[in-house]
Amino acid sequence: PGCHLLQFLSYLAACDRLLKQGYEEGQVEEAMEMFQYSEKKAAEFLHLLAQFHDMGFQQNEIKEVLLLCGNQREKALEELVMK
Repeated sequence: PGCHLLQFLSYLAACDRLLKQGYEEGQVEEAMEMFQYSEKKAAEFLHLLAQFHDMGFQQNEIKEVLLLCGNQREKALEELVMK
């Protein structure tokens, strides 16, 4: 049981760090789950999501494309532009 507690605490700490970067709680939790609680991948995803959203793309389309492209910015951008 101790192992699960540690995992949970590191998950909370990761979420906290991402929230401090200004991401929304729901998005942070979703991103962490999508990437099996990898803070690095979740952070990349959230960063690109915000970037592409600022460019005027729809959030659901961005999510789909980022998952498809494994967070590769250039590839994801190409996909979004072609849509």
